[in-house]
Amino acid sequence: MIFTVIGAGSWGTALAMQMARNNTTYLWGRNPKHLEDMQHSRSNEAYLPGISFPKKLTLESDLETAINKSDAILVVSPSHAFSEIIHKIEPFIQNRPLAWASKGFEPGSGRFLHEVADEIVGKDMEGNNRPIALVTGPSFAKDVAEGKPTLVTVASSNSHFAENVAHALHNENFRVYLSDDIIGAELGGAVKNVLALATGICDGMELGDNTRAAILTRGMAEMMRLGAAMNCKAETLMGLSGLGDLVLTSTGDLSRNRRMGLALGRGQTIDEAKKEIGQVVEGIGTADEVIRLAKKYNVDMPISQHVWKVVNGEMTPQKAVSELMSRGPRQEFE
Repeated sequence: MIFTVIGAGSWGTALAMQMARNNTTYLWGRNPKHLEDMQHSRSNEAYLPGISFPKKLTLESDLETAINKSDAILVVSPSHAFSEIIHKIEPFIQNRPLAWASKGFEPGSGRFLHEVADEIVGKDMEGNNRPIALVTGPSFAKDVAEGKPTLVTVASSNSHFAENVAHALHNENFRVYLSDDIIGAELGGAVKNVLALATGICDGMELGDNTRAAILTRGMAEMMRLGAAMNCKAETLMGLSGLGDLVLTSTGDLSRNRRMGLALGRGQTIDEAKKEIGQVVEGIGTADEVIRLAKKYNVDMPISQHVWKVVNGEMTPQKAVSELMSRGPRQEFE
């Protein structure tokens, strides 16, 4: 199955490169000048400098042409732009199945991205349910682009399409697992960004290894509580799309969410950190939607709540840590 990848940022380019190691793959991006530069250098110097493209990766600046050359679509965009991208491809997608590798919620509504996709392109031209799938898990773009060993999950209710996505990605350095719990996979990939902010804040404040371990453990408990309230499978959240992604994003310095947390913990403002990082930090917007879900399902998520207060300017990192540590003793497991 030939894929067209929509989105030429670091993650979209890395996944397109991975697919092109196995089969012909097309890559489209919204910036024609960026695509022209990539075509000339055969690399994405803006986001993945010095890493050459596989021979089977073809850049295409016309969206309709790019889609018409493929059997399936993989959308890779920030979650806040997901709806816009799906609307943009809707006139051309026809009966093609749709996958995405975006993590987060629709801003404002808090909807999962599969709900957004279902509303816009949920039916194909014959009125049948369009196969959809999510690619998620602990995976930095740079490592994937360089061909370093990586494991991810493909989640879908359509096992045939999930297998097609898996085969498009899978090779000796990129292992794919399958799941039918798309809500659990989406939830883990979103909540971990908020918890990575928390870990980064504590590390930026130089609070030590004990604190980092506590944030990861109790943050995971928050994710599990919310997942249980939403009928997600516990093993999904304990797998690559939950725990695996949480560990990577919270401890790896390539993580934009961790770097934002480090900056806040060191006393920088959000605007200063955003300028320094230069790319979208998903956890800031995601914090709003996680707290919205926590209130909807009446789930206690104190770490996430305090991250929300910090990124919204309602509390300093020092005050947030003080409040969390002043909570009284309680049973570790409910």
